[in-house]
Amino acid sequence: MIWTPEDVARSQVRRQAAGLTVRQVDEAVDTAVVRERETREELRSPAVRRGPFAADPEELADRWAALLTEWRRVAAHLAASGAGAYDADQDELGSTWAREREERRSTVLRDHAARMERRREERDELCAELWLDAATGRRVRAAAARAGLTPHEVLAQLAGRVTVDDDGAVSVAPFTPGRTTVTSEER
Repeated sequence: MIWTPEDVARSQVRRQAAGLTVRQVDEAVDTAVVRERETREELRSPAVRRGPFAADPEELADRWAALLTEWRRVAAHLAASGAGAYDADQDELGSTWAREREERRSTVLRDHAARMERRREERDELCAELWLDAATGRRVRAAAARAGLTPHEVLAQLAGRVTVDDDGAVSVAPFTPGRTTVTSEER
């Protein structure tokens, strides 16, 4: 899970509290107190039949508890600063959390993009089982032994040098297999 109930509550309250007066923030605290209590009571009540898309009451209770905590923090910030209305830019702790949340979001998006790129690359990879006749197999093993490679590595280098012309003819230019061989296309 990327976002905890606290993360969600902090972001939600930061947006909703923008420009609210002390009285309006106090009303939001009162509402959160009631909602948090109601959802906790629902958890203690006998199971109620729920539809497939109904919210999980435990998750909802955690969310309201986090909202209550954040609304109380905003109220305390207003009281301490003496401001008449909430300004997110003047809330150092809230701004720090918002920056951290944005950094986590950026990291997750960057990691996701990297994973998707690896998956695209993996889709393009080819793993093939190749059966060669005895004479061809001996020639590949001999070339591998001379180069200090495995037969699989020689065949991979061979396949990496395959070219296809406009008419569909497949060819490989002569090369010497080796551990440090790098073609101009690989650079």
